[in-house]
Amino acid sequence: MFSAFLNTLKIPELRKRILFTLGLVFICRVVTSVPTPGVDAGALQAAIAEIQRRAGGGFMGWVDLFSGGALSQCAVGALSIWPYISASIVLQLMTAIVPALERMVREGEAGRQKFNQYTRYLTILICIVQAYFLAWSLENPRTLGIDRQIVINPGWGFRILTVFTMTTGTMLLMWLGEQITERGIGNGISIVITVNIVSRLPTALYQGINMFRKVGGVAQYSVFHLIGLLVMIFLVTAGTIALTQGQRRIPVHTAKRVIGRKVYGGQNTYMPLRVNYSGVMPIIFAGAMLQFPTALLGRLPWTWSKSAAAAFAMGGPLYLSAYALLILFFSYFWVATQFNPLQIADDLKRNGGYVPGVRPGRPTAEFLDKTMTRITLIGAIFLTIIAVIPTVLHTHFGIPWLVASFMGGTSLLIVVGVMLDTMRQVESHLLMRHYDGFLKKGRLRGRR
Repeated sequence: MFSAFLNTLKIPELRKRILFTLGLVFICRVVTSVPTPGVDAGALQAAIAEIQRRAGGGFMGWVDLFSGGALSQCAVGALSIWPYISASIVLQLMTAIVPALERMVREGEAGRQKFNQYTRYLTILICIVQAYFLAWSLENPRTLGIDRQIVINPGWGFRILTVFTMTTGTMLLMWLGEQITERGIGNGISIVITVNIVSRLPTALYQGINMFRKVGGVAQYSVFHLIGLLVMIFLVTAGTIALTQGQRRIPVHTAKRVIGRKVYGGQNTYMPLRVNYSGVMPIIFAGAMLQFPTALLGRLPWTWSKSAAAAFAMGGPLYLSAYALLILFFSYFWVATQFNPLQIADDLKRNGGYVPGVRPGRPTAEFLDKTMTRITLIGAIFLTIIAVIPTVLHTHFGIPWLVASFMGGTSLLIVVGVMLDTMRQVESHLLMRHYDGFLKKGRLRGRR
């Protein structure tokens, strides 16, 4: 594996792509470090720390983690790349509802370019809305339960400046991500998110070390807790890799076709159906569906609303139960909107392909739908277990939220998925030039 990393520097094209990617990643980190004008950084960091401590990590901790700490600094890139991801998700879901968008996507390269342009327009709109409400919240910290002034000179000037700078920062990050995808290595948008998450790892390690330091001659956690955490990190990471890589391979045979003097088809291949087809989308949707209504109920003046918000507090039994059920629901919802067995069956039939033992057409579509339903249940259960681990560790075992967030949940799934995808792309470059990949597939030494 180490020789494979050294071989990446021997290929000129791959070396240029890696260095180009590292350079743009550095610019992304600069964007998430430049503060927005007009904000008292010290008061903002104290306010966010107080909110996270009161809410047990919660939504603010989640957003600050994925922005690479830009939210706690109110940086130019505080919104990070999430408005672009939100716009992409909205339009992808609308393709299953609006036939015009579905036809646009299937028109080829011209249709995809137009679809991407619509995504950028929607990203700008989402940025403007989110940046304005963020500026308004900073001007009115009492709405967040904070009794201190964060904005130095509040007013429309600060709001317009904040909207302009944060929208520009998000569009710059989006453009940098697209450049990484086109001229670098890996998926640029995913790499930007992964770098933001990994940038919080040193702080998480520092907090993890402080867990085992003695305070007043007594340590809060013992060496047995450390061994348990290390074993759990290993098992959860291995399970996340298995969940990300797991797939059901459906055999597909292609009938021979004679066109002129050439024979086409006659090949045996397979169709991979991913166990975790929906990725991290169910966790994101479930978290949003729980956080926003709970926050809204907590701010209403009625007693029953405050009681309902307290009942669904993060880490409680009702919260964990609703969180798990929502993840299961959105796993099937995403598969139902994005996986089209009828279209796949029609494409197979049109190209002369068939699944052995299954008649082409509608029986093939029913077989694919039945198979996808079964493997989605397995993937959704494992996804739910991985998703609730950080919340359980934080609320029931007292582990700091930033440390617990690296032991499961969305952050671990994104980091593992992006790193595996990037390693696959690097390995394809190595294999094309007759170098060994990261894992040698030769026979074991000493065996005949």
